[in-house]
Amino acid sequence: MSEPPRPLANLSPEELSTLTRSTVGHYEQRAADFREGTKDHDVSQNVEALLRHLPGPTQQRILDLGCGPGRDLVAFVERGHVPVGLDGAAAFVAMARAATGCEVWHQDLLALELPPERFEGIFANAVLFHVPTQELVRVLKDLRRTLVAGGVLFASNPRGPDVEHQHGRRYGSYLTLETWSRFVTAAGFERLDHYFRPPGRPRAEQPWLATVWRAR
Repeated sequence: MSEPPRPLANLSPEELSTLTRSTVGHYEQRAADFREGTKDHDVSQNVEALLRHLPGPTQQRILDLGCGPGRDLVAFVERGHVPVGLDGAAAFVAMARAATGCEVWHQDLLALELPPERFEGIFANAVLFHVPTQELVRVLKDLRRTLVAGGVLFASNPRGPDVEHQHGRRYGSYLTLETWSRFVTAAGFERLDHYFRPPGRPRAEQPWLATVWRAR
C-alpha cells in the first residue's frame, strides 16, 4: 500500500467527538426537509457506475453507506440486488427502514462495526467527505475488510482545493482527485474509474467527484 498524504487537520479525540455529534445533529434536525429536498435527485449515473464494476452478474450484496432516508436502497432493490443501509442519524435509519423494508444499521462513521467479507459492493454517495482526513485511511480500511475479494467501492464527494473545515454544523474535507486517490490507495484499493458531476457541464460547474475502486 502507498503512503497516504498528511491529514489536513490534527484533531483531538474530544474535537472528533464534538464535530461528529454536530454533523449528525445537523441531519437529525433536518431529516424531513432533507428527504423532501433529495428524493428526486437523479444519481442513476452513480448507481450504474457501481453496478457495472461489481464482481458478478447475479444478485449482489451492497452496503449503502450514509443511506439517508433510503432513496438509493430502493434503486438497488429495483435492480434485483440485496442492499443494507447504514447511517449515523437515527431519524434517517427509521425513515429508511420504513420506506424500504431493508435492513438498516445505525452506526457512527468513525466507529464502524462491519462484518468481514459481507458485501460485493459499497455505495458511498455524498458521505465520506464528512470523515476527517486524519481518520480517513482507517475508515476506508474498515470498508475494505467488509468487502469480499474483488469487491467494489463507489464514492462521490464534493471536490475542492484540499481544505478541511466546519461549515455551519457540518464538518467536511474537500479534496482534489489526486489527494483523494492517495488516501484510498493507501487503504488498499485500486482505482477503476472516475468522473465529475453533473455530466455535460464545464469542469468549473462540476462540484462533485465520483470514483470507483476495487479492493486489492
